[in-house]
Formats: sequence, structure tokens, C-alpha cells
Amino acid sequence: MVIAIDGPAGAGKSTVARAAAERLGFAYLDTGAMYRAVAVATLAGGGPPAAWAQELKVLEGSRYVVDGREVTGEIRTTVAAEEASRIASDPALRRALVERQRALMADGDWVAEGRDIGTVVAPDAALKVFLTASAAERAARRAAELGADLRVVLADQTLRDEQDSRREHSPLHAAEGAVELDTSGRTVDEVVSEIVRLAGDAER
Repeated sequence: MVIAIDGPAGAGKSTVARAAAERLGFAYLDTGAMYRAVAVATLAGGGPPAAWAQELKVLEGSRYVVDGREVTGEIRTTVAAEEASRIASDPALRRALVERQRALMADGDWVAEGRDIGTVVAPDAALKVFLTASAAERAARRAAELGADLRVVLADQTLRDEQDSRREHSPLHAAEGAVELDTSGRTVDEVVSEIVRLAGDAER
């Protein structure tokens, strides 16, 4: 069974998806981290992002290695996020990573999160969820996570939302049949419990 969780930056996808996977006993896949890992490698070594994607290894425990170098500790920075958003419009990179993501999820039960899981990577997922939250709340969460200035994060988020929604390849939007959940003012446990309930309904 595959549960696809999509949504904009700061909607709580990573936290919710990881917790839902743990609650259900499923494997967890953070596809955004794969783009960030490639972004870190691209910033350090240059060259086409798709070439670095071929060198990416996703290890147990949400660890990421590119060309033999672990980059896990570098992918949560603002710089990595900005570069990931920039290179995400590269169709060759998207094809390479979508192929890797589909191969990873070919066996077993997964909770996968990103921006195009339900629309592109796993359109036949048993459950598709689109998480969102108010712009102010999303920015506050990101600022707290990164230890960054709220105004800077809000400005970056606005630009990224625009880039993600308007890009030619795999623009961000809710997949057909997706359940939209607004996480504004809700605890992680409340959102996870709803997803677990929806997963149970999808299995019936």
C-alpha cells in the first residue's frame, strides 16, 4: 500500500508523514530530501543535476549519500532548499528521481511525501493526501525549524510557492481524488490520526 502526501513547504509533510509511517508500520520516503541531496551535490561539484541523481543512495534511517559522500546534515539549510527548488524544474532530473522513487516503492508499504507523489510518482496510490496550512503558519514553522528570520522565510516561501505552482513540469497541485487537509492550528497527532483513519478506510 502506498500513501501519497503532497503539499507546499511548511505544511507539515515531513513531520506528519514520518509519524504516520511509524504509526502504521510503513516505510517512509521523503522525496524532497532527494532533491535537496542532489542540490547539495550540484552546489559543491557543479554539472547537470540529473548526473548527480544517478549517484544518489537513500539509506535506512533517512540518510542520503551522493557519489560516496553523506550529505544528510547539509540538506536542511535554506541554501539547499533554494537550490532544490531551482533545479526541480529540470525535466531530466525529475525523470531520474521519479524513476528512483518508483523503484523504491515497488515493494512493501510506504508513506511517501513531496510535491508530486499523488500526481506523478504514484498516481495509483491507495490514499492521496494534500496537506496545506496558512502562509503565516507555514512560514513560522519553517523559521522555527531553520532558526531563521521569519520575514526572510516568508519571502522565500512566497517565491517558492510561485515557482512550484507555475513550473512547466509537475507543478504543485492536489492530485485527483486527494483528500485535502488543512493543518493550521492542528497538532501533529490530530493530523496523523486522521491519515491513519483514512488509510484504514482505503484498505477496506
